[in-house]
Parts: sequence; structure tokens; C-alpha cells
Amino acid sequence: MSKRPLEEDALTINEEDEFNTGPLSVLMMSVKNNTQVLINSRNNKKLFGRVRAFDRHCNMVLENVREMWTEVPKTGEGKKKALPVNKDRFISKMFLRGDSVIIVLRNPRDKKET
Repeated sequence: MSKRPLEEDALTINEEDEFNTGPLSVLMMSVKNNTQVLINSRNNKKLFGRVRAFDRHCNMVLENVREMWTEVPKTGEGKKKALPVNKDRFISKMFLRGDSVIIVLRNPRDKKET
């Protein structure tokens, strides 16, 4: 049984409304206004960049991304415990799979989005 054309149109309109007002509105505003977001991912890395595209599963195409993480260097026996080291790298374009996204925050330094 297939959906009638009017039902499909209603679903499309409802989905657009959800993107504009629901939890995905943070991503929608980032795409529209070319603003940066901070993404915390499952691999305990933070991604700071601009969202070019996304879908309902939070799969994203990101540009100008700064990936940040902390590493604890291994030490030999009998040595002092090493201090954690903050590391980062730049990625010009990337695809982020949505199942690795924990939280998405808009950049608080950007002007208030309405």
C-alpha cells in the first residue's frame, strides 16, 4: 500500500517544521547562517566547525573543523605519571556519522540566532 501524494506532501511539510523548531533547529540555523557548532562525539573528541548539510539521523557534512582531544602519554615502570596532553588537528571537509554524535551546541560567541 503506497501513500497518497497529499500525505507525502504533509509529511514533507511536517518534517521541515520539525527541522525549523525541534532539536535539529540548531543544525538548521548553523547551515542557514553559516555559524559554527561544537559537537561532542562518542570517541571523546570535540569537533568545532561549520555544518554544510545534515539529515534526520544527525549525519553531517562539516567544513573547517578543528578536532580536539586529550591523550595521556604512557610512562615506563618507576616513572612519574605523565600529565594529559591536549591535542588538535584541522580537517577541511568531513562526513560525520550521526550515531557517533552525543551533543551539538551552537557557538555562544556567535550573535543570537532567531
